Amino acid sequence: CLLGQAELLWTCLSLKKLSNNTGRFANATLVRLNEFLSAGYKKGVRPVRDWRQSTTVAIDLMVYAILNVDEKNQVLTTYVWYRQQWTDEFLVWDPKEFDDVKQISILTANIWVPDILINEFVDVGKSPEIPYVYVGHTGLVRNYKPIQVVTACSLNIYNFPYDVQKCSLTFQSWLHTTKDINITLMRTPKEVMNDKSVFMNQGEWELLHVLSTYKEFNISFIYHQVVIRRRPLFYTVNLLLPSVFLMVMDIVGFYLPPDSGERVSFKITLLLGYSVFLIIVSDTLPATAIGTPLIGVYFVVCMALLVISLTESVLIVRLVHKQDLQSRVPQWVKHLVLEKATVLLCIRNKKFCSILSQGSDLPREIAKEWLQVGYVLDVLLFRIYLLTVLAYSITLGTLWSVWQNV
Repeated sequence: CLLGQAELLWTCLSLKKLSNNTGRFANATLVRLNEFLSAGYKKGVRPVRDWRQSTTVAIDLMVYAILNVDEKNQVLTTYVWYRQQWTDEFLVWDPKEFDDVKQISILTANIWVPDILINEFVDVGKSPEIPYVYVGHTGLVRNYKPIQVVTACSLNIYNFPYDVQKCSLTFQSWLHTTKDINITLMRTPKEVMNDKSVFMNQGEWELLHVLSTYKEFNISFIYHQVVIRRRPLFYTVNLLLPSVFLMVMDIVGFYLPPDSGERVSFKITLLLGYSVFLIIVSDTLPATAIGTPLIGVYFVVCMALLVISLTESVLIVRLVHKQDLQSRVPQWVKHLVLEKATVLLCIRNKKFCSILSQGSDLPREIAKEWLQVGYVLDVLLFRIYLLTVLAYSITLGTLWSVWQNV
């Protein structure tokens, strides 16, 4: 009885307050409606009359722009238009009593708002503050706002610059279970996937689609997987084409006589070009601790082959000019060249093998056999380099084909 009298007293006081409005606010319909809705409202209580009934929150996501993809820190920064809808059973009115007003904007801070967050959220972006929500006469609350989302994402740069990245935005209620709050999609997954109406298609990254999935495990989840693709034209012109040019020039260098000083000078110049180019592109290649771009691996392999080829050319030149015929055979040459590449020579010449095994000085009479080993190694390196460049070209073509068909 006391509780019923208290509610009756509160209703009387509210009506008296509404009837006492004078002056410029006396006939303001929106003011009367706002006071009617705020009278006795408890924003800390879930807005249902039956506590056993869950509140269904419909969400929607539209990607507006890809602001930054940080491969080193594995962070994706996007600008999205985020929408929420739910029914508040305590914000209901009859439009006939308020001049046929069917919706009103009220402060978000004055009503109950679901605690839906993004699991991958790592930082606070510079999002504009939208302090109002729309409320319909049936109690439908629409909370629409643009937000800048900084989320963690596992970025794989192995196929750089023809890479496709997939980053998830997982929406869930941080505290409430499905008995209290249930999340659903405002639109069908197909409509969300193909919606690019607001996306700014001018940056380095292109939005392919947004995949939406609903899962429930005591708490409901909505997974939005944002699939983006890099535009590789800039990197093709400034990275891939110069690297291919250097590789082709290195192949041309093999046609110079191996016993001439011109080849040594040419390869030294080419090595300097590789070094300068590597310094220039060090800031272009994405830096990450969990992977290396495949084209970077090929580039290092070609540079290593160039160094080996240069060493072999210097050795041949010194042998031809008889400037190192009395020197001791280096241990690394014995293991990498003489014991591997000259097996047939050892079978035919036991004296040659015994000299190598004893580590004695190289006599003049077997200088021709050294030169033969050098020429064989030169042809071997040339073929390995051709295979490497061919594999590099096939890899680029395959990556481009996969990128194009995603």
